[in-house]
Amino acid sequence: MNQKISDDLAHIKSMMERSSRFISLSGLSGVGAGIVGLITGVLAMYFTNGFVGLNQSEDILYNSQTISKLILLGVFALFFAISFGSFFTIRKSKKLGLQIWTSTTKKILSSLTIPLVVGGVFVLALLQYGLYGLIAGTTLIFYGLALVNAEKYTFSDIKYLGFLEIVLGCLSLFFIGKGLLFWTIGFGVLHIIYGIILHRKYN
Repeated sequence: MNQKISDDLAHIKSMMERSSRFISLSGLSGVGAGIVGLITGVLAMYFTNGFVGLNQSEDILYNSQTISKLILLGVFALFFAISFGSFFTIRKSKKLGLQIWTSTTKKILSSLTIPLVVGGVFVLALLQYGLYGLIAGTTLIFYGLALVNAEKYTFSDIKYLGFLEIVLGCLSLFFIGKGLLFWTIGFGVLHIIYGIILHRKYN
């Protein structure tokens, strides 16, 4: 009798978790996004002729042609990161027999979108005024805030990634010229590590 009650309680707890949290998030999504981040970061550093732009003036490092390349590279990175995330998330949802588009999905997307949109507007202002050295740190900070904000609707582990992204972003603000290095670590290395941990823990 006690075992049956225990099993029933475990089943109810599982059902409540599935209905209130987005558990279809795949660790492989993080790995895929991290690989995209690494490739993007290396290419961005190549376009700026070095990992940290040593022995170059800011005008050479941040000329209009280079900025255009970096923006285009960022758009491609965003597209492929979202594609990887969508593919692995949908695959995991099918494996678990869960619906993708639920009220919880809407909540987590809303929690992610608000900080990201505000951060995007802030980055546009930095571009407008030529404050290019602050952009990498700003994107890390607002992305980290988005993850922390969305944590209550998915795996709690995501908040630790968010905190690390925020710390990296804050540090990069004090090392102007090395922003791409911090960006590559944050969006590349940390994503891969986080994705592997999430995959081994929940898959």
